[in-house]
Amino acid sequence: PEIYAARTEQLRASQQLNTKITIKNNVNMKKSKWTPWVIILGVLALVAVFMVNAYNGMVNTQETATTALADVQATYQRRADLIPNLAKTVQAYAKHEKTTLTEVIKARAAATQIKLDADNLTPDKLRQFESAQGELAQALGRLMVVAERYPDLKANENFHSLQIQLEGTENRINEARQKYNEAVQDYNQTIRRFPNVLVAGMFGFDKMAKFEAAAGADKAPELNVDFNL
Repeated sequence: PEIYAARTEQLRASQQLNTKITIKNNVNMKKSKWTPWVIILGVLALVAVFMVNAYNGMVNTQETATTALADVQATYQRRADLIPNLAKTVQAYAKHEKTTLTEVIKARAAATQIKLDADNLTPDKLRQFESAQGELAQALGRLMVVAERYPDLKANENFHSLQIQLEGTENRINEARQKYNEAVQDYNQTIRRFPNVLVAGMFGFDKMAKFEAAAGADKAPELNVDFNL
């Protein structure tokens, strides 16, 4: 009986051990079955996080550039808004300078007709905008040269005030253009870096054009008039 009882106990222990081993093997099999999916899901999650961060970063830099473009157009518009009053003031003292005044008025009309759209900004459109604004700047420069021939005009307080405002506006235009170019450079570099370039291609982030230093188009007109003469 003692030997039988011992063997029965050994058999029971062996069965329990086999059961535990079987359960453990089943658990390991289930774990090994899920492991590839866990890895795949983890990789997909990392890719999704990267794409979201890359997309948001490109949106932020793009918005900075488009805001800078709006600032550029606003400063050019400020200059255009000063011209009608300037032309009237000059005409009151220099009626014989009709040709020069007409050139300024026509150049202003041409410049204000060209608008820049950040969503459809091409190098050609930017060059057209620069060209028109450059012609207006040159026409203003010629008008200021004409003003030197009329002492009464140079002594006019309104003309003096307009001349100062124009000089300040030209400085703001140059600053706005520089800030725009810097913002566009940051945006263009962001979308062209790897692996950002992959996300940029998927979501249509295109390279933006910058202002170039075209001959005469980027120079402020000579507005200095000696009011002591």
